[in-house]
Amino acid sequence: MAKGRHGAGVDLAPEDKKKLSKDGLKKAIALFKFTLPYKNTYIIGMLFLVFSTVTTMVFPLLIGEMTKVMEGKSQYTINQVAAFFALILVAQGIFSFFRVYFFSIVSEKTAADIRKIVYDKFITSPISFFENNRVGDLMSRITSDVSAIQSVLSTTLAEFFRQVATLVIGIAMLVYISWKLTLFMLATFPIIVIAALVFGKYIRSISKKVQEKLAEANVIVEESLQSVSIVKAFTNEKLESKRFSKSVAESVTLALKAATLRGGFITFFIIGLFGGIVLVIWFGGNLVIEKEILIADLITFLTLTIFIGGSMSGLGDLYAQLQRTVGASERILEILEEKSEVDIEKEKVLNPIEGNISFKNVKFSYPSRKDVEVLKGINFEIEAGKKIALVGHSGAGKSTIVQLLMKFYPDFQGEILIDGQNIKNQDVTFLRQNIAIVPQEVILFGGTIFENIAYGNPGANLKEVEEAAQKANALEFIEKFPDKFETIVGDRGIKLSGGQRQRIAIARAILKDPAILLLDEATSALDSESEKLVQDALNELMKGRTSIIIAHRLATIRNADQIYVLKDGQIAESGTHESLILKNEGIYANLVKMQFDVVSYEMG
Repeated sequence: MAKGRHGAGVDLAPEDKKKLSKDGLKKAIALFKFTLPYKNTYIIGMLFLVFSTVTTMVFPLLIGEMTKVMEGKSQYTINQVAAFFALILVAQGIFSFFRVYFFSIVSEKTAADIRKIVYDKFITSPISFFENNRVGDLMSRITSDVSAIQSVLSTTLAEFFRQVATLVIGIAMLVYISWKLTLFMLATFPIIVIAALVFGKYIRSISKKVQEKLAEANVIVEESLQSVSIVKAFTNEKLESKRFSKSVAESVTLALKAATLRGGFITFFIIGLFGGIVLVIWFGGNLVIEKEILIADLITFLTLTIFIGGSMSGLGDLYAQLQRTVGASERILEILEEKSEVDIEKEKVLNPIEGNISFKNVKFSYPSRKDVEVLKGINFEIEAGKKIALVGHSGAGKSTIVQLLMKFYPDFQGEILIDGQNIKNQDVTFLRQNIAIVPQEVILFGGTIFENIAYGNPGANLKEVEEAAQKANALEFIEKFPDKFETIVGDRGIKLSGGQRQRIAIARAILKDPAILLLDEATSALDSESEKLVQDALNELMKGRTSIIIAHRLATIRNADQIYVLKDGQIAESGTHESLILKNEGIYANLVKMQFDVVSYEMG
């Protein structure tokens, strides 16, 4: 599983590094399957790449021909050769334009496809995935990592092929001119290849660590901005600034180390290649003196050697860039290898249920805390249309019951049945489309009120949304806004009050029209006036639906058909409000007494 915190600072054993290299290369190649839908466009781009490379390689021949003209050994005039130069320049410009254009089409569309697939993987992954990965790290993968791959597809890979083609065509031309001089020039190649392998190994390792450090910096930004009110309340702006600066500094240090290696690699190439050119001039001069080749041939050979040298030095940098991309590819493939819990391509078919619920000896421990049993043999039944309440101190297991019913955590012991069917055997989409939840902390999307209510039923029209808002006691305050249902609620609904957000959430649940309703402390954070409006809306929402209510304010659950009191993951008491309150020293009776005393104290 992809982890949110990577061991960037941990040294790998040599055998592990070797394995990482092979696996990383396989993963990088695996990403190229996303270019297959655009293979025809890619082939056209490759053709223009070949054309531009061939026209480039004509330049040394024309330079040699110009030398022959000056020596009086050419069948062409100097004006004819100059005209050839002009023609080749125009052709080179046209071919290069279309090469860049078609490769850009492939890279942009492929990057968009990868981003969509990665995003789809995010939203279809189970809750446990998000518990093991931090949002900032996931954001880094869908942005900077995909951008790195896009850069390879649009520029690096095309340039890599172009330089290789230049190398192959150039060497063939060199052999044609003088095989002796070519063998002499190629004697330097093994040293360069070995250097490429050694440098590339370390560059790839450091580049992956840079990507991970940047992801950590993104996590800090995401956390501090989402909790900016807490940061300011505790006047910790300086602390957060230092934390971010430290993370960025670490990534810069690693990036500079990688840049130093790349710089050393390129410097080695330049010294080696141009030193080789000097030797070629010396050896070629001897061949001219011995009448084995012409001066024009030597000039053509030297020009081709410079072209090939440029390609070789370019290959060094491109190879380093490809190594950096391997790290990004590994991080993206880690996400794509995660198992999804829903299939978004599958058509949603609404199969209504009655809403009978049974918990039979349910035991559960969170994946991150397997040694702590949160639920210890929970048993209860709810008839369709009835409402029950779950009561208990924090950590008793109330919210866990709701999460298991939603199949957020499918690995539990015992049975949870809906209409007699074990939810472990039910499709998660089918299950959740029959359930609606109104949480304590309502999170709205940053769009309009209409969009947030219609989220419960994306196909709803304005009339249906208005009816849902009216039933949720939300229509009155919505109508007071100048833009009414088109009012922008702001990030996470920040422009609305807590009570208004709750009523929007209730309207959303009403529009979904579920058989089962889950209310997770939906009124605990509201003032008295807002609580009454929200409670009235909730009463409207619960009519005819199986409802599970989690509440700290016990006054809101008086009318529940059954109340279950949880303690340490077990049901300690059960009954109606009237029966439980009569139990001397009972947990529920004590909770009611405590709340009554608090209210009396606040009023008096």
